[in-house]
Amino acid sequence: MDDIFSDEQIILDNAVLYSSELKSGAAVEKNRYDEIVKEYGRLLKQLRRVTKLSDRASGNLNTSKHDLLDKVHFDALTGIYNRRFMEDSLKRIIKSLARSGGILSLMMIDIDYFKKYNDTYGHSDGDVCLKAVAETLKGSLFRADDFVARYGGEEFSVVLPDTDESGARMIAEKILENVRTRSIPHEKNEVAGHVTVSIGITTSDVEHGHSWGEYIKQADKALYQSKQNGRNRYTFINFEE
Repeated sequence: MDDIFSDEQIILDNAVLYSSELKSGAAVEKNRYDEIVKEYGRLLKQLRRVTKLSDRASGNLNTSKHDLLDKVHFDALTGIYNRRFMEDSLKRIIKSLARSGGILSLMMIDIDYFKKYNDTYGHSDGDVCLKAVAETLKGSLFRADDFVARYGGEEFSVVLPDTDESGARMIAEKILENVRTRSIPHEKNEVAGHVTVSIGITTSDVEHGHSWGEYIKQADKALYQSKQNGRNRYTFINFEE
């Protein structure tokens, strides 16, 4: 393999040879000295240019890394967290809360009669609706540890670490009210003339052996009851039920 520093090595060898000659008492040859200085200056300029290119490449790499993380963690349409991030985070949260003896509440949320919304207004307006609801859900949370994710289609999940039943009910009421106040027209909604949501909640003291799938299953069961009982409401069920 060719030595990419062969030119630099030649300059170094010449400088060492010239230094040895000077030490031996040889006469100073200004031309040779000037040539070494000139080559050294050229190399210094080249190294500075390479350093700038390296810094730029490193910056581009970091930007690409963050862009990739955005694609991995965030839903492309709504800008909130996606299902993968929610499930991975839920696993870590359950482990942490099991060690500390904490409590966890989980919500599953569905936009009421969203298929009829798409059929009436079109998928483009449907996307706008999804974004608006996602924004409303996110704005209804109080703490940094709480987060909302798009679970799929028109379904969302809300993760509330260290939140008991009372706190979860309060947030559910706030979500329902904030979505109603948004007043997104939905003429085919059978419970109101605007977009509404149904919510299922479950809460439990976290124990070793609890799984993220169990929390989702229980919250989904509560969501189903909300739909069965008329939608535009929340239902709470205990994790153990």
